[in-house]
Amino acid sequence: MTPVNKYRGVNMSKAKSSRDRRIAPPGITRVTRSSINPQDSQRTKPTDSGLVDDLSLMSVSEQQASLARKGKSYQSSSPSTKAVLSSPSGRSVPRGALETIGRLVKLGRVRNIVVVAGAGISTASGIPDFRTPGTGLYANLAKYDIPYPEAIFNIDYFSDNPHPFFSLAKELYPGHHRPNYVHYFIRMLHQKGLLLRMYTQNIDGLEKLCGIPDDKLVEAHGSFATAACHLCYTPYPAEEAKQAIMNGNVPICTFCAGAVKPNVVFFGEDLPEKYFQHAEDFPKADLLMIMGTSLKIEPFASLVNTVKSTVPRLLLNRNPVGPFERRPLRRADYMELGDLSDSVRKLAEILGWHTEIQDLMNSHENGLCSYIDPSNSSGENSDSSETDSMH
Repeated sequence: MTPVNKYRGVNMSKAKSSRDRRIAPPGITRVTRSSINPQDSQRTKPTDSGLVDDLSLMSVSEQQASLARKGKSYQSSSPSTKAVLSSPSGRSVPRGALETIGRLVKLGRVRNIVVVAGAGISTASGIPDFRTPGTGLYANLAKYDIPYPEAIFNIDYFSDNPHPFFSLAKELYPGHHRPNYVHYFIRMLHQKGLLLRMYTQNIDGLEKLCGIPDDKLVEAHGSFATAACHLCYTPYPAEEAKQAIMNGNVPICTFCAGAVKPNVVFFGEDLPEKYFQHAEDFPKADLLMIMGTSLKIEPFASLVNTVKSTVPRLLLNRNPVGPFERRPLRRADYMELGDLSDSVRKLAEILGWHTEIQDLMNSHENGLCSYIDPSNSSGENSDSSETDSMH
């Protein structure tokens, strides 16, 4: 006889009725997180416009992407990684991706920037990403004795055995890491009045910690800020859940006796309601910035295909991903490949924001440190509420 899993709860009828009451917003189909990223074979023919013509003159993305796939770095005849185009006046005109986007921003051609970010933006804070061979989180889960790496974030596996995730969660809970230059660059976009919204896959909370307002942020894969039963969704005090997990215990729902977990979105779970803002945000965007992501997790990965075909898309990443792997690239697609922090710093320098970002970073970090309880030996920030990145 198969034993009953005690973490699935003892009152399944109550859990089911509560689950049934959890309905998606009107007119919205239920969407769950998936690791499958189908390749879209349909390409939209770009529409000509003055903006696209400006951009098409200045891209080195084709050379960068081709060499990156061959394991080579981009080399130009000049000391920097810029290509140049002779203008009718005989002067050299920079046509690198960062120079192109920087020019558009300085000219006031973009005012509604949407940022799409993954775990790569937090690696400079000491948080590993998920898929880098050797160093990524998925490459270092042997100690948890799970059947395959993604099982640790699979809701069905968690329902049967929550212990592996809770063991990992001790490392993932917020308070051990600080925002880095990339986070503060995105905050500067907000302060300049240019950030329409940031969509992040990360669960590390560093976006909020650096000061990006909640109304400008969509945490598509949830966070550690709140907790609930994984069966009936009854809310549970987040701090009590954290204490139980840190003590090696499984927090139990008082309503159906199911296992409680932080409201991090697992494979097979519904995405948060706020995610559906994308239906309004992406059509409004006049620039899409994609940072530090493998674009492997659906439906998040497909968001980058929902902006208008004439809207420039800038990929800042170590490698080409998603639609940036196709040939030929869309005319309005540009990328800067390499270390993300270096690329963002270069863009900030082109925009003339570098000193402002450094000053903001220093003042904000010093202010955050003043909130740290000196009696807290773990060094956790007393008001931080999230951590690592689910790429």
